[in-house]
Amino acid sequence: MFGGRCPPVARWSPDVHRRPRGCPESTNRTPGRKPWHCPDVPSCSAARRSAPDPDFLARRAAAFQAYYENMPLRRTSIPRGIDMQLYRRVRWGRLATFHMLDTRQYRDDQACGDGYKSCDAASDPARSITGAAQEAWLLDGFRRCEARWDLLGQQVFFAQRDNNSGPLTVTSMDAWDGYVASRDRITRGWTAAGVRNPVVLTGDVHAHWASDLKLDYADPTSRTVGSELVCSSITSTGDGADSPTGSHPWLAFNPHLRFQNNLRGYVRTTITPAELTANFDVLPYVSRPDAPAYTRARFVIEDRVPGLNLTYDRPPAAARTAAPGVDQGRQTVEAETVRP
Repeated sequence: MFGGRCPPVARWSPDVHRRPRGCPESTNRTPGRKPWHCPDVPSCSAARRSAPDPDFLARRAAAFQAYYENMPLRRTSIPRGIDMQLYRRVRWGRLATFHMLDTRQYRDDQACGDGYKSCDAASDPARSITGAAQEAWLLDGFRRCEARWDLLGQQVFFAQRDNNSGPLTVTSMDAWDGYVASRDRITRGWTAAGVRNPVVLTGDVHAHWASDLKLDYADPTSRTVGSELVCSSITSTGDGADSPTGSHPWLAFNPHLRFQNNLRGYVRTTITPAELTANFDVLPYVSRPDAPAYTRARFVIEDRVPGLNLTYDRPPAAARTAAPGVDQGRQTVEAETVRP
């Protein structure tokens, strides 16, 4: 998003995605809590690692300034050069606490050169996706929280996604899979603190996913300790295609992955003391106006009962299904790793 070398260009960039009809109205009517997304940070850099471009840090500072000017952020997030405080906690009475994380600025560099890899370094306990200070802040928040629901709003896929049906574990080095010990510390942190209903909210991968969260992904029978809801993109990557629930090949050898869909859309949640209801809404197309949105699937999470319950599943329309013979696994990897 922020590809410019100077503030005027960087300021122009975020305005472009709000120009299509309906986007300004949506922005004005809907309050938001906005964490980073990969294109928001120049070149998706990890921590303070500089890119080969000698102007990288200047571009980053300009991008942060433009980001602050265009997003609904508080004064505590005013950029200070190449630093910007974004992680924060939002309380919704006793019903819900939102822990909004920043997994872009403070993380260690992606292991094994990024991409999908079988990588021993991904399990190094010294590696962190949040940085030590933010991790301590989050764990302390778990211990202090008294809300019915704790929601972690953050950027990248939290649950394990192995794309290899064989003995090797091949996962995304850009996601929490590339920071296994970091994920383990956070997960064990909320279980040790007795967090009542932990739910992770995720974006980044431009497709709908839903997952049960485990302490041990190698053991499918291990207990479920939370849930993850992954939201598709609104328009990025084009129209997309529908497919029968459960047909993505990775779900067969990742039984904690409960849902995947490659249409564009969004997730609507309704949270009550008794349950959280998540509607995975989709659009049949985004390449032309006036597409009718509809609910493709609905999951319910019950109070004190971690894990997803599928309560509604609308069969795909033949006109928008994936073409026969399409390798959905390879398509997923390419969509997440091939940069334009």
